[in-house]
Amino acid sequence: MRIDLHVHTWPRSQCSHIKPEALVQEAARLGLDGFCLTEHQVLWDPDEVKALGQGTDLVILRGNEITTAQGDVLVFGLEKDIQGIMTIQELKAEAEAAGAFLVMAHPFRGFKMFGIGPRDMNIDQASRKKALRYVDAIEIRNGNVRDQENEMAEQVAIKLGLPGTGGSDAHHVDNIGAWVTDFEREIEDEAALLRELKAGRFSVASAR
Repeated sequence: MRIDLHVHTWPRSQCSHIKPEALVQEAARLGLDGFCLTEHQVLWDPDEVKALGQGTDLVILRGNEITTAQGDVLVFGLEKDIQGIMTIQELKAEAEAAGAFLVMAHPFRGFKMFGIGPRDMNIDQASRKKALRYVDAIEIRNGNVRDQENEMAEQVAIKLGLPGTGGSDAHHVDNIGAWVTDFEREIEDEAALLRELKAGRFSVASAR
C-alpha cells in the first residue's frame, strides 16, 4: 500500500496552503492508497477524519509532527495533544508509555547540525546527532528538502541500522506524493499502521 506519511493541511497547520478536501482529491488522482495527517502539534479528531474520507477508498490516518528541542519528530500511535516544546527524551518517554512510533523528520534540513556546511560533514559526524538515539526510524525522503539532505539521512539510517520512511511534507497541493512509503501489507487502520511500522515492512517510493 502506498501511503504519504507526512502531510499538512490548513488551518490546523497554519504554514500549509492545502485544504483537507483538496488533499483527498489529489491523493485519489495520484493513485495513493492513503495518507497520514501529521499537523504541527495538533491531532485530528477521529470523527472528523472519518467524515473527510467518506465516499472515497482512501485510508486516512492520523499522526502528529511534534517540535522538540532537538528537532521535529513524526509521532504515530500517541493519542495526546502535546503543546509547547519538549525534549526528545520527554517525547520518547511518552511514546514508550503509549506504544507509539517515532520518526525523525527531515533530520538534516539545512545541515545546521554542528554549525558546519554539508561539504564538511561526514556520515560519522551526522550519525552522532543525539536525537537519533531516541527514535525508531528516520525520514530518508522528504519532499521539502534537497536531494543531498535526503541522501545524508538515508546513509545515516543505514549506518545506525534504522528503517527509513518517506513523506511529502506537503504544504502545497502539487507536492503531495513527492515521496511516499510503500507498505508490504494492507493498512486498514491506525493499529495496522503502527504494527507495520514496528515490523519494518515498508520501503520508500515517489508517486510523482
